[in-house]
Amino acid sequence: MTNYCNALREVSAAREEVPGRRGYPGYMYTDLAELYERAGIIQGRSGSVTQIPILSMPNDDMTHPIPDLTGYITEGQIVVDRDLDSQGYRPPVDVLPSLSRLEDNGIGEGYTREDHGDLSDQLYAMYAEGQDLRDLVSIVGEDALSERDEKILNFTREFEKEFINQGWKTNRDIEQSLDKGWELLSMIPEGELTRIDQETKDEYLDIQTQETEQEEEE
Repeated sequence: MTNYCNALREVSAAREEVPGRRGYPGYMYTDLAELYERAGIIQGRSGSVTQIPILSMPNDDMTHPIPDLTGYITEGQIVVDRDLDSQGYRPPVDVLPSLSRLEDNGIGEGYTREDHGDLSDQLYAMYAEGQDLRDLVSIVGEDALSERDEKILNFTREFEKEFINQGWKTNRDIEQSLDKGWELLSMIPEGELTRIDQETKDEYLDIQTQETEQEEEE
């Protein structure tokens, strides 16, 4: 998509058209929309078209016109991260900027599991805090962290190692992924899990805590 948009800019410049943001033509948004919106379901016809376009962000800048306009049009995005890739994590997905605008219509009771939404929010919140702590550690060192901060930092490492990283041979369904999320949250003091109601924590967190204790005894 980036190559297409750059070619569009060159053609526009050759035609001496009035440039828009960073030299791209003003009609680039319309062109992208026409391409992306070919995916979907046609009324009265069977089947559907799924489209997974690949977009290389110039200089990793998400505010660049190409990824910026794409974000307005598409229903979601999966962002890959250079640091995770260099560490050998597969897939190297950066979960924080990645999103799905259709998620709320396809998760929860009757679709995946009733705890899916709250669990996802809590995992991402703790991971985001862990990323902030990494920035802090690069300045003051790990010795300056509190016990709570150390637990969150350990959670962040395990989240990348056990949840994001799946390798090429991992065959994990949605139920197993949700259980893995609870297993990781068991590393965090329960009082910190403020995005999940107590009833849900009692049902799922206690199970994972018991399983972890049994594994340690063995």
